[in-house]
Amino acid sequence: MRYLIIVNTKDVETVWNTLRLACTALIRGHKVNIFLLGAGVEIDSINDKNFDIRKLWDRFLELGGEALSCGTCLRIRNKNSSELCPISSMDDLVTLSEEADKVMVFS
Repeated sequence: MRYLIIVNTKDVETVWNTLRLACTALIRGHKVNIFLLGAGVEIDSINDKNFDIRKLWDRFLELGGEALSCGTCLRIRNKNSSELCPISSMDDLVTLSEEADKVMVFS
């Protein structure tokens, strides 16, 4: 199954659980794309002693997960593309949505 997970928040526990779900789906053999939208593009600034987002994000990528982020959302926050937030577009989000079997939104 192909999952598209849209993350539209930087709430630490929501992001943590989203990444846990994504990793579990990858371990079970599914394809997972994450698209960071709105405040979700600020994922690289989450720093919480109880939730190691970076470690879980790295695990997601190691398992073969793919991620993109909204270029406009990055620009309005004066942020650049990074390993954690590779730049993309709404056109890419539409394509990912069309290709996905399931679309989930976490906000």
